[in-house]
Amino acid sequence: MKGVVLAGGLGTRLLPLTKITNKHLLPIFDKPMIYYPLQTLINAGIEDIMVVTGGNNAGDFLRLLGNGKQFGLKDISYTYQEGEGGIAEALDLARNFADGEKILIVLGDNIIEKNIIKEKKEFEKQKEGAKILIKKVPHPSSFGVPELEGNKVIGIEEKPENPKTDHAVIGIYMYDSRVFDIIKTLERSDRGELEITDVNNAYIKDGTMTCSVLDGWWIDAGSSPENLAKATQLVIKTGANNLT
Repeated sequence: MKGVVLAGGLGTRLLPLTKITNKHLLPIFDKPMIYYPLQTLINAGIEDIMVVTGGNNAGDFLRLLGNGKQFGLKDISYTYQEGEGGIAEALDLARNFADGEKILIVLGDNIIEKNIIKEKKEFEKQKEGAKILIKKVPHPSSFGVPELEGNKVIGIEEKPENPKTDHAVIGIYMYDSRVFDIIKTLERSDRGELEITDVNNAYIKDGTMTCSVLDGWWIDAGSSPENLAKATQLVIKTGANNLT
């Protein structure tokens, strides 16, 4: 299985901080934000990793991460997303990198307390399809919200006014190679983006989506200045991904 960290976008919700740098390079405690999702993949046993970045500061990722030697990697692959076309559009840039293998994607501003080794191994045994991770949150209407039937997810609504559950789909996704065929069929949303929720609902529709509840805390650190500060406090207090 290969890993992809999606670290593109313009980070407008964190202005003015992001006027001079990519949001994924902002500090969380004593390390750049991008270190945490990268370590999530490494902790799960993934060594073949691509970073998808964008904006005016893309070269800074190469200067910061280099070939990945500091993380125990042989190398890191990079590609560039122009503009803000959505998570699914960014993922499509990893098509050639994936080369028919299963992939594990982590959004560059998603930080977790523990690891996803168990979930990754479960997906490796899964013959086909996809796997998402969900987490109970206080304000689910800010996220993609899964509709659950027991332990089975039967649909996902993006930022609904009246959420059907108090869970959110977090920014860690696992897909088989068919994901790129699905992306080809997507139409842009009202935001002008190719939505990852539409990808997930396609797998749900054909009955090949599984889900697990994440153990430990999770935070979307790049969604607001408040969450950026909260992420630092969580890392200081409890640690994350063996990076403290």
